[in-house]
Amino acid sequence: MSKKKKDYQKILASVQIPVIGEAGNTGDWSKLKPTINLEKCIPSRSGKPSCFNCWLYCPEGLVSRTIPPKINLEYCKGCGICKEECPASAIKMEEVDI
Repeated sequence: MSKKKKDYQKILASVQIPVIGEAGNTGDWSKLKPTINLEKCIPSRSGKPSCFNCWLYCPEGLVSRTIPPKINLEYCKGCGICKEECPASAIKMEEVDI
């Protein structure tokens, strides 16, 4: 095995996977929740696994990498990072009743 491949495997081994629900049901921490406009969402419009910035930047790992993407609102804390990172402005933060 080449040295380059060994270094790559070390990097992959160090990636941590978030555990959904580790802090309990946190979905009621905020009155703001993200909603995705599927007509603007790049993966939904193209039908291809592209973009997924919402999935990449969600600190809680609550966005699915599916077409269309879905957000697990049961654990979403309403931080709005997904909205800020969406290049298509397809995500809005909306007020919800708790």
